[in-house]
Order: sequence, then structure tokens, then C-alpha cells
Amino acid sequence: MIERESAEQRTDLVFQAMADATRRDILRLTMRGEYSVSELAGRYPMSFAAVQKHVAVLQRAQLVTKQRRGREQLVRGRPDTVRDAATLLDEFAALWRDRLDRFGEVLTNDTVLTDDTESKTK
Repeated sequence: MIERESAEQRTDLVFQAMADATRRDILRLTMRGEYSVSELAGRYPMSFAAVQKHVAVLQRAQLVTKQRRGREQLVRGRPDTVRDAATLLDEFAALWRDRLDRFGEVLTNDTVLTDDTESKTK
């Protein structure tokens, strides 16, 4: 029986994949164009196998696709997955902006009450 990943599990994979600086750089590059794994490996001070593993993590998170063309494995970014991650981050940002706005209102109201209390006691 094949078990499908939940949306939450896919989201976890995306953010785990993007937690590494090399993978973020590979993602940036492949969002702009198609690169062979060999071209990518030439850009980093690590082995070809290490770059392949980074690409595999990005591919598992559906952030890139890898396609064999002749002897080359070409890697291309997937804008739809990046867009989904950005949407989630935007939702979190809106939530926190709202919370900070409410916190600011509480502080403003508390300051007004404190000022009124001080002037009445004098």
C-alpha cells in the first residue's frame, strides 16, 4: 500500500530542505535556469556526490525537478512549490503583524491609564 504524504509533511520537507545554505543557493540558481548536476558541483567546495545528495533533498521536497538528458542530469527549480512556501510564510507574517498591532494597542491603552492614574493621585 502506498501512503501519500500529508500537506504538513510536505511543508516540513520544504523547510528542512531550505534550512541549508548550499541547498538554498542551488534553489536560487535553478529558479533562474536549468543546470546540470555537474555544473552545480563545480560551484561548491564539495564532492559531486555531496551536491547530488543536496539535489536529492531538494527533489524529495519537490523544490526542484531532475531530468536526464543524454549523459546529463538537469536540475530545474519548481516555482509552484516555492510559491506555496512563500504563501505560508506570508500567512505567518500577517498573523504576527496582527498580534504586534494588538500588543501595541494594549501598551498604548496601558500608558493612557497609567498617565490618568498618576495625574489623579497628585
